[in-house]
Amino acid sequence: MRPAAAALLLGAVLTAPAGAQAATTAPVTLARPAAVGDRAVAPALHIDFLGVHWRGATRAAGSVRLRRAGRWGGWQQLHPSDMRPPGRFASELLAAHRATAYQVRAPAGARDVRAVAINTTDGPRRPPARSAAARGADQTTAGGRLLAGLCLRDRAAWQADESLRFDAAGNEVWPPVFFPVQRLTVHHTVIDDGASDPAAVVRAIYRYHAVDLGWGDIGYQLVIDRDGCIYEGRASGADGVPVFQGLPLPGSSALAVNGGHVLGFNAGNVGVALLGEFTAAAPSRAALRALTRTLAVLAAAGDLDPLATGTYVNPITGATLQTATISGHRDWLATECPGEQRYALLPEIRGRVATLVGRRPAGA
Repeated sequence: MRPAAAALLLGAVLTAPAGAQAATTAPVTLARPAAVGDRAVAPALHIDFLGVHWRGATRAAGSVRLRRAGRWGGWQQLHPSDMRPPGRFASELLAAHRATAYQVRAPAGARDVRAVAINTTDGPRRPPARSAAARGADQTTAGGRLLAGLCLRDRAAWQADESLRFDAAGNEVWPPVFFPVQRLTVHHTVIDDGASDPAAVVRAIYRYHAVDLGWGDIGYQLVIDRDGCIYEGRASGADGVPVFQGLPLPGSSALAVNGGHVLGFNAGNVGVALLGEFTAAAPSRAALRALTRTLAVLAAAGDLDPLATGTYVNPITGATLQTATISGHRDWLATECPGEQRYALLPEIRGRVATLVGRRPAGA
């Protein structure tokens, strides 16, 4: 598959609104940030998701308990996030399942502890957003066959509130910057409550990253849910092409928007996250199929060898690291992401991607 054809395909299918998606509406995401101490906090809304961030010398996330139907549940550990806001540490979002109050036990030495309760259910419904573009994918090409039959949603289809990307003066908080693609990194989001509309989970992560962690957008370029639906993540301009700055011309490098998913190693590194926590449970077959085919399109667009290992060079800082073309988050930093079950599948995924893009060595 030629790089330009792969990028064209990715842009076409992610921005072609399916009939079922075009007419949908979604509730406005509601949020109640609060400074927290020893006392319980009861925001004036049901809590679908909860996140905590703090200052201090430790990344340990502490623990939280939730109140539902007037009764407190047990204390549960928060997962520390490696995608932290500047000068702070943060937890991953926790699915709160319509709790009415929460109490946080901060890690030792934490200060300026803050939490945000997010509700993706009860807000006024937004009118359907319009997709940035509508191009049809050519399903007769190799690239078309790779993504044929998959559920693909651009930012409009999952009802991203684009106002979250701008400050009070109307300036974009995190303007897109583009770099040649060097690596593809897989993640798990930890959060996925199993009952929610997966698009609501994506909206909650977007709100948390963009506003509460202060980035101005979601950190992942693409997100995949348990049913294999692929969601456009980080905004990459008004041309309707996700991930890339326009469609690469033959002989040119594919330029990917800078994300925020691997601290210190984001430039030229495309992050693809699966919704869910995969330390003990394996991803669904639908999610793995979508992941493999998405990585194949991205590898072809960037003219990358899925089986290669080499030196990544951060074009901004000059930092280097030996990594595989298709890496897990833990290959970059000390983290459990993308989960033991997911990480164990990476060699098999690399082989499948190599076969799909025609990079399988002779005799292999």
